[in-house]
Amino acid sequence: MPTALLTGPSHAHAPAPPDAGRDARAELRRQIAVLERQLSDAIATAFGQSAPGALRAEALPPAGGARRTRAPRVLTLGQLEAVRDELAARLSDAGARLTQLGERQEAARARLEGMLLEPGRHRFARVTSRELGEGGCGVYRVRPRLGLVGMLMGWWQVKLSSGCPLAT
Repeated sequence: MPTALLTGPSHAHAPAPPDAGRDARAELRRQIAVLERQLSDAIATAFGQSAPGALRAEALPPAGGARRTRAPRVLTLGQLEAVRDELAARLSDAGARLTQLGERQEAARARLEGMLLEPGRHRFARVTSRELGEGGCGVYRVRPRLGLVGMLMGWWQVKLSSGCPLAT
């Protein structure tokens, strides 16, 4: 091999100088990843809840910070900031809904506790398992013990239904 080729001037390109925009985009992508993870955790937490008003993925507005195109592209800083801000708003909404759901479940647990402590004061009251945040179709009901005689005598009890009705 000729030595001139090995020792000749190098045509390799020097590394590009660090770009401030690149660092900003990397930080925005990191923030977006954190927000997406937190939002998915919030939805997964409430996914099994079938209580009225439970948080569901389809209940949240869809993400639409960046226009959809068919070709891959790099988002601008403004587009990344819009995506981040939209995710932050969706996460805030999900947190508010989870808080409301927790408050409703706590109120249902308090009603059930009152029913169990003093069934006579909660005649014919009912609390479903879904209201409590539990799975299944069970319903806690305050009923008179021994039917009409128990109602006239003031004998009340809390009964839990056996579950879901049979399919017909």
